[in-house]
Amino acid sequence: MSTGILIMARSPRAGRVKTRLEPLLGREGCARLQAELIRHTGGWAVNAARRTWLAFTPHRARDEVTALVPSRVSLFAQAPGHLGERLREATCRVAQAHTGPLIVIGTDAPMLGPDQVAAAERRLADGHDTCLVPALDGGYALIAFSRTTPAAFEIDPTSWGGPHVLDLTIGALRRAGFDTAVLEPVRDLDTPADADVLREDARCPPAIRMALEPPEPRAA
Repeated sequence: MSTGILIMARSPRAGRVKTRLEPLLGREGCARLQAELIRHTGGWAVNAARRTWLAFTPHRARDEVTALVPSRVSLFAQAPGHLGERLREATCRVAQAHTGPLIVIGTDAPMLGPDQVAAAERRLADGHDTCLVPALDGGYALIAFSRTTPAAFEIDPTSWGGPHVLDLTIGALRRAGFDTAVLEPVRDLDTPADADVLREDARCPPAIRMALEPPEPRAA
């Protein structure tokens, strides 16, 4: 399939990313982790799709993100607004240059990869309009479209980041007449508890596992 992948990513700036992990990793450690997550996601995505885009925030972060992804990844800044608005604008922008299926992912699920992309492509090829890979926190790590629709992101803006995003998204898609498949969930990486589980999982990419190690305490 002529699938495209759109990655939504925050630049790896200390104090601005993965803040719930700061008690474990510190501000600088969270920034290093985010850099590894972007590097990992961009690395596998370019080999899993015909074209790959990355929409970054904040809007002046192009240089720092460019250094982390393969040159084949097309970069552009995210629009302002809440996450739903940014997703809608980014997918509309990509749809102007890409007419095939589109898969939208973030960088917070290091266990997501080509297997889930291939599974989503199969669901679209079977006739589903959309396909979702849930996250264990109630959101989703991947949404795939045979044809994009802004309806996927038209949920209550205050719900983004909460435990009901998946259910609200499925409901919005159904109301728009989109048939949706749901795959097996994956774990997001947001909290120290998530980090503990992923560090013990042999499938976790080594560079990310290393970035999840707490810093050595400073000598007195």
